[in-house]
Amino acid sequence: MIVANTPEQIDMFRFLSLRSALKLECLGMTRRGQSAYSIIKAEYGFTGNKKSVLEQMEQIIKEVKND
Repeated sequence: MIVANTPEQIDMFRFLSLRSALKLECLGMTRRGQSAYSIIKAEYGFTGNKKSVLEQMEQIIKEVKND
């Protein structure tokens, strides 16, 4: 079992969860309430359409994994 108990791990878990939700939105799935796309744009300041925001997020994840 994996435990995210530091603020950095919790933030990364949320980032990964939002990325997964955005992937589903790109495939056409919708959700009630605020979309993952709008949450990501508001919190992280990304610009562009859903696919370009997803690519930007995946680039950040690659950079974090390499560190």
